[in-house]
Order: sequence, then C-alpha cells, then structure tokens
Amino acid sequence: MSDHAPEPPPGATKAIAVSTGLRRWLFRPPRRHGEVDTDRSVSFLELFYDLVYVVLVGQAAHTLAADLTWRGTATFAVLFGLIWIAWLNGTLFYELHGREDGHTRTLIFVQMLLLALMAVYVGHADGDDGRTLAVLYAMLLALLSYQWYSVYRLDPPELRATPRRYLMVMIGGIVLIAASVPLSAGVRIIVWAVFIVAWCGVQYAVSISWRRTPSYGVVTDAMVERFGLLIIIVLGEVVIGVVDGLADTERSILVTTTGLLGLAIGFGFWWNYADLVSRRMPRETGRSLATWIFTHLPMTMAVAAAGAGMVGLVEHAADHRTPVAVSWLMGGSVAAMLVTLVVLLPTLADYDRFSSAYRPVQAALVLAAGAALLAAWARPAPWLLALILLLLLVVTWAFAFVRWLREGSLINERPAG
Repeated sequence: MSDHAPEPPPGATKAIAVSTGLRRWLFRPPRRHGEVDTDRSVSFLELFYDLVYVVLVGQAAHTLAADLTWRGTATFAVLFGLIWIAWLNGTLFYELHGREDGHTRTLIFVQMLLLALMAVYVGHADGDDGRTLAVLYAMLLALLSYQWYSVYRLDPPELRATPRRYLMVMIGGIVLIAASVPLSAGVRIIVWAVFIVAWCGVQYAVSISWRRTPSYGVVTDAMVERFGLLIIIVLGEVVIGVVDGLADTERSILVTTTGLLGLAIGFGFWWNYADLVSRRMPRETGRSLATWIFTHLPMTMAVAAAGAGMVGLVEHAADHRTPVAVSWLMGGSVAAMLVTLVVLLPTLADYDRFSSAYRPVQAALVLAAGAALLAAWARPAPWLLALILLLLLVVTWAFAFVRWLREGSLINERPAG
C-alpha cells in the first residue's frame, strides 16, 4: 500500500479550512463598479427586503387615508419620498455590488431592522414620533453610506469620481436629517422635503454625468424586475384601501360595487404599467436611465396615494357627490400615473424602433390624464367617479394594444434587442 494520499480527480475542488471559508463568507468585499452580474435573477433575500417596505408604505398610506387634507397629503408625499430613497439605495447597492454571502446578508438584515423600527413611527411622523424617525433614518443613511464607501475604497482611481459625488450627497443628507431632530414637527417636515428634492436633484445630475459616456453596462433584467416589484408593493395598498373601506362601512350593493370599481382601478394601473413599461429595458446613456429611475418616485407615490383614497371613496359611496379631497386625490393619482408613463416611454431602449406605436400612445395618455382631472373637478358620485377613472385606464391600454397589433407584435411581448 502506498504511503501517499491519492491525487484528487481532475476538476475536483480543492478543500479549504472551515475557518478560511467562514472568513471569506463573512468578510468578502462587495463587487466593484463595473463588476455587474448581468445573468443574475432576483433573490429571495431581495424579496424579503421588499416586504419591509410593504409595511412602511402601508403605514404612510393609512395615515393619509385618515387625514385627507393638504397637510396630510404633503406629509404623505414627504414620508413616501424618504421611503423611496431608502429603497432605491438598498436596491441599487445590492444590484451593482451585493453578493450571495454572509457579509451582504448581514448588512441587509441590519437595514431591515432599522426599517422595521421606522415603520413604528411613520404613522405619527408629523408629531413627536418624527424625532425618533429622523434619528433612525439618519442611522439608515449612515449604514448605506458605509456600504457605498466600502465599494469606493476598492474602485480604481478612474472610476472613483461618481461614487465620491454620491457619497458627498449622502453625507450631506445625514447631516440635514440629523439637524431636523430637535426642530418642531412642521419645520421638520419642511427640512425633510428639502432633503428629498435636493437629494433627488443632485443624484439625478450625478447619474446623468455617470452615464454620459458609460464604460460598462448596469441595466439588467433583475434591476428592471425590482422596479416592477415596487409597483406591485404599492398596488397592494389599493387592495388594502378597498378592503378597509368595505370593512368600516355598512355594506350594500352600491358600497360593494364602488369598492370593486376602485379595485379595478388598481388592475388598470397594473395593466398599463405591465404592458407599456415592465420588462422593457431602459437606455444606458444620457438622461434616459436617470429619468427612468427617478420617474418611478412620482409614479409609485401616485399609486400608493390612490390606495389611501380608496378608503374615502368606499366610505362615501352613498353620497351624491364625491367629497372634494377624495375626488382630487383619486383623479390626481390616476392623472399622475398616466403622465409618468408618458415620461417613461422615451427612456426605453426600443422607443425609437417603435416610435410609430409609442408616440400616439403618449398622446392618448396625456388626453386621459386631462380627462381624469376634469372628472376630479366635476366630483360625480363615488361609483361614477371610479367608473370614469377605470374606463380611462381601460381605453388607454386598449389604444396601446391596438397600436401594437398594427406593429405586428403583442404589447406584452418585449421586442428583441
């Protein structure tokens, strides 16, 4: 018998010490800029991460449903903006730099802990709870900034300009949010609004500069799917709004019919987004990618706001005219959804190739948005308002469907390329 250990078969993986493997799994650095995994699919961890945002958006929408005033609407818009910025940072970091290892998982779970705590205070953010929310949000931004900095340290010098600018904006945001903690509730909301506008504006410009002459691609099927999943999250608020309205109201045929029509508006949102934008890749260069990303903020906000409006729509189903606040919230939400679709379409990679189909659809969307605002101004009975808004969504989708049939392709088939 030979005293030597047998040679491992060809192609076999060399064994390593458990301690070495554990260190690699826990402390492996993130992917650098340019190391984009174009073949990956959305992971279970990302889906779990998005579930926390379901709760956050739900808390914000519930607060709006209970306070349909200008102040309540403004507070909701600010809170939703904060939530969306957090989601965008977490999502893009995982997409561009995350790995399937213990280090990435740990950081994401820490984010989820902070987000879950934030959800406790979102419902009364316009009061004293706003102080705690500001502290938690500053901590979340600090954690996200640490993650971006960990990539910046690994990047070659020629790729550091954009992440450096991004980090500077993040640090400025931390300072601004932290400075809002001791302020009064009203002033604090204003400071948060300034943060959202400034952050989105500067990062939009940074993104344009970054993609003006891209040295590598960043758009993947997984990234497009994540933005589509966010639409699904906020569409859940439409369902919740209808159910809450029906649960809190004495049910009758009229009330139930109004609720079902409201739910069908959610179907119309989904149908238009799914067939016009979802699964269609945005362009890589110029303003297109930045516009595609940041237009999702007002779009998702509009859908979530419609979910909050569903409660009032159902509760006032027996009224002869829809209350002013409910009418404008519903009509404005539908109009905003349609207009953001108009803005998104030219950012798609296949827009120029299928412009003869897209451009008439854009015109139809604009007309439908105007009609939605007219319906809001007219304030018909809740069931009739819901029916009108639903028909506008159906007509725009049907028009787009016909245009795509004329092009020889079904609308829900993504063109090749």
